[in-house]
Amino acid sequence: MHDDLDRLPGLLSHHAAALLAGLEDRPAAVVDRPPPPRRPLPAPTGLDGALAEFTERWEPGLSGSAGPRYLGFVTGGVTPAALAGDWLTGVLDQNPTSRLDSSAPALEDETTGWLAEILGLPSHTGMLVSGATMSNATGLAIAREWLGERAGISVADDGVGALGEITVFSAAPHASVHKALSLLGIGRKRLRTVPALPGREAADVTALDEALTALDGRPAIVVANAGTVNTVDFDDLGAISALRDRHPFWLHVDAAFGAFAALSPAHAGLVAALDQADSVCVDLHKWLNVPYDSAVQFTRRRDLQLRVFRNDAPYLGAPGDVPADLTPENSRRFRALPAWFTLRAYGRDGHRAVVERNIAQAHRLGALLETTPGWRLLAPVRLNVVCFAHETRSPDEIIRRASPEVFVTPTTLWGSPGLRAAFSNWRTSDDDVERAHRALLQ
Repeated sequence: MHDDLDRLPGLLSHHAAALLAGLEDRPAAVVDRPPPPRRPLPAPTGLDGALAEFTERWEPGLSGSAGPRYLGFVTGGVTPAALAGDWLTGVLDQNPTSRLDSSAPALEDETTGWLAEILGLPSHTGMLVSGATMSNATGLAIAREWLGERAGISVADDGVGALGEITVFSAAPHASVHKALSLLGIGRKRLRTVPALPGREAADVTALDEALTALDGRPAIVVANAGTVNTVDFDDLGAISALRDRHPFWLHVDAAFGAFAALSPAHAGLVAALDQADSVCVDLHKWLNVPYDSAVQFTRRRDLQLRVFRNDAPYLGAPGDVPADLTPENSRRFRALPAWFTLRAYGRDGHRAVVERNIAQAHRLGALLETTPGWRLLAPVRLNVVCFAHETRSPDEIIRRASPEVFVTPTTLWGSPGLRAAFSNWRTSDDDVERAHRALLQ
């Protein structure tokens, strides 16, 4: 191992630099190549041998998900500064679970403070988690504790069974919300779907008002969206927040990537009322373009967050000032460092340029498809996702034939099968949009 350590900078930097240089030409997706067969652990070969085997057996099957024409899911790329921060994260290997041994938690505090500043969340504090799934689960766990506070109990101490019936409302919840409700013991069936506005994924606020009225004063949880995955639709956060004048409910907003609309003056109005939410989910490995995995959970009630996740472990430090007392994880990666680097390097203006360029590119692809015979949009292009279909070709056929030039993901919108192209990579150019369109037509 010591020999490998001495040679590591040359070996790794050469190989990683070659991968980085070839990223734009790497297949966007590898859909027809079977993975290598699994085999027993072989005899040791040292770093040289491991790197050679990885290059031969595994590297060809890995997608160009950090590249400019990977338009599947909502996957960001990695800015150069974020990549530098990620390399340093691995080298330093900090576990920011306690304030006793390093300044890593303080850097996390600064990073989440910067994010709150650019996203318009002055009333919130934030903690780093692994992704939108865990961010939504964390926010809903705090909401569950709030329900307990209203009933004069602590769910963290007495269990979810002490609460009795729990009601959650949402118009178009992400799959991770259902998973979080299952994980938290609330239950998937506790979620009641609120009618959406015609031709929209946004909640009908009048219908939500009526549903809350029917609870006759019983507290509830409302999950609103700031950017749905299919059509990037936004609930009217201001109108929903105003309902709290008449009804008691916790407002959790899933703004996994839509929160970054705040960076674009033309679209910031979509999230103008985001600070009124009680908890907010924001992904960083999407539109902030930092490496997986990285997200933030913001909340206005850190006291309840502490009640849910506290460790009661004196060896970690004074209770209430321990990062591990505020997230589901104790040991975790120093996720804040790549985000700190990209925010410090490019600032609000640099990331605003990425957001606005991606929005323009989505509108460009939408316009190209809309004027191409045989293709149709399943919904208007609102922000950075294009939802579309072909009259005769199936989504699976299109994905298979368009890859490896471009990768898009299948979906279903209002009962119609279709495809999604999500623009959230800083590398994507206008030429890539034209190449993606040609690949879809082939």
